[in-house]
Amino acid sequence: MAEHLRSRIVTQGVQRSPNRAMLRAVGFGDDDFEKAIVGVANGYSTITPCNLGLDILAKRADAAVKGAGAMPQMFGTITVSDGISMGTEGMKYSLVSREVIADSIETAVNAESMDGVVVVGGCDKNMPGAMIAIARMNIPAIFVYGGTIKPGHLNGRDLTIVSSFEAVGQFSANKIDEKELMDVERRACPGAGSCGGMYTANTMSSAIEAMGMSLPFSSTMAAEDAEKADSAAKSAEAVVNAIHHQLLPRQIMTRKAFENAIAVVMAVGGSTNAVLHLLAIAHAAEVPLKIDDFETIRQRIPVLCDLKPSGQYVATDLHRVGGIPQVMKMLL
Repeated sequence: MAEHLRSRIVTQGVQRSPNRAMLRAVGFGDDDFEKAIVGVANGYSTITPCNLGLDILAKRADAAVKGAGAMPQMFGTITVSDGISMGTEGMKYSLVSREVIADSIETAVNAESMDGVVVVGGCDKNMPGAMIAIARMNIPAIFVYGGTIKPGHLNGRDLTIVSSFEAVGQFSANKIDEKELMDVERRACPGAGSCGGMYTANTMSSAIEAMGMSLPFSSTMAAEDAEKADSAAKSAEAVVNAIHHQLLPRQIMTRKAFENAIAVVMAVGGSTNAVLHLLAIAHAAEVPLKIDDFETIRQRIPVLCDLKPSGQYVATDLHRVGGIPQVMKMLL
């Protein structure tokens, strides 16, 4: 395997002794310079609940890379919380952050000649940002979604962040009092995870799973559940295996894979932001995709899922009944 490792550029030969000296400082030993180097792009931050749990997942992925006989190198990338910046000047940075995330991943991975990468992300722009970088670099890679937030509860109904936005409108229209507004605010986001309905984060995680760039069932798991961390470890093992077999993203992200992703987005009643992001990812992967393709696919795909914001259920409900594999099975 070692012959096709691009990390040999920095690990092999007399001239690379200083490079190895630096790597020894971060934990490499004599036997490690023959191993694949796998980046773990960690989107952890306390800026938003979406990314709050990512450090746990990144550390599990890091350990699993080592367990699979490769060497991990963890590095960070940014996020913007649309939920917090919405309605302010800060929202102007949101879409730009997608490109910053893509550029930062590509910069670290290519500058350090890594052989593969596991990207761990949570908030809306983490996912398309990661996929743009993965498509451009075309080295073995996988995306690990940080997971969905569990619903909050009030008077027997499930709450999500949109419940809080709706409560503002209800309060402004004198339909609820200030106490109910505050009750919704205090309960809407009970812990770590991305917004609980089929909003942009869960839409993009579903599309990436359907495309084959994240593990089956992983896109609808709750952030705080043990299976999410287990999935991060399995994802890391999958990347090491992909390096051994030189399985590359563009071999997976074909035109048919994008059509599958779009079909799943339509079936789950996903966010319209998927149009924006899937076109950008396809462009990076050099796959022909146009905005009209979404309409062509929409005309033959039924909406199968009754999910917030248009319906009543949340992503954890979808996960309980079989997640995205179940949706794809029904579409077949």
